[in-house]
Amino acid sequence: MPKINRYEDIEQVEKEAKKDYIDRHSPFISCASSAKKGEKLAVTVTMGNEYSHPDDGDHYIRSIQLYNRETLLAEVSFPAGTLGGDGAKGQAEVTFNIVPTGTSLKLTALAYCTKHGLWESVPSTVTVEG
Repeated sequence: MPKINRYEDIEQVEKEAKKDYIDRHSPFISCASSAKKGEKLAVTVTMGNEYSHPDDGDHYIRSIQLYNRETLLAEVSFPAGTLGGDGAKGQAEVTFNIVPTGTSLKLTALAYCTKHGLWESVPSTVTVEG
C-alpha cells in the first residue's frame, strides 16, 4: 500500500520550506455544508491553498480523486503541461458535480504528485436533506 501524506496545520510548522511543501501538495475541498438528495452538488478540489505547485515534465499533479467515505465518486487526470509546463506554477483545480444520496456525505480528496506521492485532504462533511 502506498504511503498517504496528510495535510497538517501549516500555522504549527516552523520552516517556510516545509509549509510550502505541505500546502502545495494538499488537496482542499470547497462545497456547501448541506445539499438536497437527488440534486447536483458542486464540489471543488484545489491543489494548494497559499502555495502553487510546479508543472514540470517529471513533477506535476497527475490526478485528483473524490471519495465519499470508501466510495470513489469522481476522478480526473492531468497530463504534464496542463498549467503551462516548463516549471510554471499554478493550482490544479477541478469541480465535480455529484448527486448526493443517504443522509450525509464524508468527502475526502486524494491527489497524486508524480514526485511526492499521494496526498489526502481534510474530510468535509455535508448534510443531505430529503
